[in-house]
Amino acid sequence: MKKIFVLFTVLLTLGASKVYAQKFAYVDTEYILDLLPEYRSAQKQLDAMSEDWQKEMERKMQELEKAEKEFNAEQILMSDEMKKKRAEELKVKQDELRDFRNKKFGYEGELFKKRQELVKPIQDKVYDAVQKVAKARAYDFIFAKGGEVVMLYTNSKYDMSDEVLKELGIAIDKPTKNQLKPENPAPNTGGGKR
Repeated sequence: MKKIFVLFTVLLTLGASKVYAQKFAYVDTEYILDLLPEYRSAQKQLDAMSEDWQKEMERKMQELEKAEKEFNAEQILMSDEMKKKRAEELKVKQDELRDFRNKKFGYEGELFKKRQELVKPIQDKVYDAVQKVAKARAYDFIFAKGGEVVMLYTNSKYDMSDEVLKELGIAIDKPTKNQLKPENPAPNTGGGKR
């Protein structure tokens, strides 16, 4: 029994020392992407496309609302056959609006596909640069700060965003991100003075 306990203690100690020996860092993907000219260009294209489609969708919505108001105002004077025909016409317009919205903005719609076409290669490029920085600096883990990952506290000395930008060939002629923000403490959510 003592041998098992000693073996367990040794394994636990070795495992714990291995955990402490691991190197980690993080990158702020939003910061990196915002500094890439090709990402800004892609985002402008996507925004313009989205704005055009949004305007078209609003025009279709206004036409539908007008047709619904006219129908509601005139249906008292209509025969049953006429009401049925106009209701079917309204249903067609509603379906067209829904189809347009899904075709342009829905999951795997045109905007989604265009975003994949324009942004995915840029994200892959950033991913490759992160891989190179990680290998060059012998990091075991690099976390992504931004988007979905929530980091309640970050010490800027572990931020490798500027190194990834250098790997991507982006010259940083302003103070680096690490020089701008010394640390990112967790926000005070207490609500009052302390």
